[in-house]
Amino acid sequence: MADPKGFLTTPKQLAERRPVDVRIRDWNEVYVERSLLPIITKQAGRCMDCGIPFCHNGCPLGNLIPEWNDLAYRDDWSGAIERLHATNNFPEFTGRLCPAPCESACVLGINQDAVTIKNVEVTIIDKAWDRGGVTPQVPERLSGKTVAVIGSGPAGLAAAQQLTRAGHTVVVYERADRIGGLLRYGIPEFKMEKRHINRRVEQMRAEGTRFRTGVHVGEDITGQQLRERFDAVVVAAGATTARDLPVPGRELKGVHQAMEYLPLANKVQEGDFVEPPISAKGKHVVVIGGGDTGADCVGTAHRQGAASVTQLEIMPRPGEERPAGQPWPTMPMTYKVTSAHEEGGERIYSVSTTHFSGDEEGNVQELHLVEVEFKDGKFEQVPGSERAIPAQLVTLAMGFTGTDVRNGLVEQLGVDLDARGNVSRDAKFATNVDGVYVCGDAGRGQSLIVWAIAEGRSAAAAVDTYLGGKTPLPAPIRPTDRPLVV
Repeated sequence: MADPKGFLTTPKQLAERRPVDVRIRDWNEVYVERSLLPIITKQAGRCMDCGIPFCHNGCPLGNLIPEWNDLAYRDDWSGAIERLHATNNFPEFTGRLCPAPCESACVLGINQDAVTIKNVEVTIIDKAWDRGGVTPQVPERLSGKTVAVIGSGPAGLAAAQQLTRAGHTVVVYERADRIGGLLRYGIPEFKMEKRHINRRVEQMRAEGTRFRTGVHVGEDITGQQLRERFDAVVVAAGATTARDLPVPGRELKGVHQAMEYLPLANKVQEGDFVEPPISAKGKHVVVIGGGDTGADCVGTAHRQGAASVTQLEIMPRPGEERPAGQPWPTMPMTYKVTSAHEEGGERIYSVSTTHFSGDEEGNVQELHLVEVEFKDGKFEQVPGSERAIPAQLVTLAMGFTGTDVRNGLVEQLGVDLDARGNVSRDAKFATNVDGVYVCGDAGRGQSLIVWAIAEGRSAAAAVDTYLGGKTPLPAPIRPTDRPLVV
């Protein structure tokens, strides 16, 4: 145990965020750099080293949380990163982007503030990079087997790194111009600077992984060609088919999917544009959808100089406390204030969009909404609650309905789909086609980054077994595993 009295004597303390009026002027990460260093050992010491560490149950990666908490408390940072990397290929990603179901499952969180697991995690990996403790792990010998990985998001990168380290020749195909998938173009720079992706890609290149960008599998190269060229294929495409809003006025200029809007802002940070083709500058912005993608749109609009930002959510406003029907250790649906929400704007709950109206040139000008109540399993409009709000840029951030591998690649590979439209797989992540495997959102549907990495690691173990008869690679989850959420 780190500090036997730590959870009694040390209050919870989080990383410090930069002042709002400072951080909205740039695209750097919102946290004060190195603000965790003076506090992190004591925060790690709050870990109780429970007899049954439920944080393990909350994390699909099976992170050895009490172990690296103890090592961080003792200033053994080399030991801490070794234990952290034992279960997680990319803790700098999860430590910045994961909503931390591990913290919801922390035993201390039953009646106190949970351990700041994410803060400890990100400090361990940042220290490791600073000290040169993250180096390429080149395989001792090559197997002579080849694997194609379709998609370079967290699932694809995790699968590729594991299989490369097992000695296979791995080629990652990405249709975008840079590696990273939604990590690259779906996550704003202020949540995770892309230098973190870049140095991981360089590490993987040094280990032997090969990357092919600008290649749309299904068009530039067919699924059948991949099967002929490679001994195994891993489908790790993201869930990028967005849910649409079929209401009158949807066709007006200025109404965009979030994943049309966010990538362009990221491309400005990559140096591809001076100004984004879709910008919130000087406009009244409305974001439809109250989740993380919606918050990303809010923060992006603030930095682009929006005149106003309003976020709409059809569900009622969650409570501040854990609901009675969502007991520990489940991940509760509670009211969250992200860094983007701290920066301004209005959040409106229990409303539904009825239509958009525009000007004579076809530009959206107003969004018309109505209040709703959830009754008998459906939303009903509240009579007399209709109103309009100014809207010159609207982003639709209502989630995703699945992966777009259904547009050609499924037929080319000959794989089956399940009832939800995802690629069907068995208990070993194998599809109905010999040598073709699937992991991440392509098989699971839209999910968290920790599930993507866990699936990538597990699928890699299955592929390694398929190619060599056995494997030393860990497989943290099965496709049927589900998170502790309601």
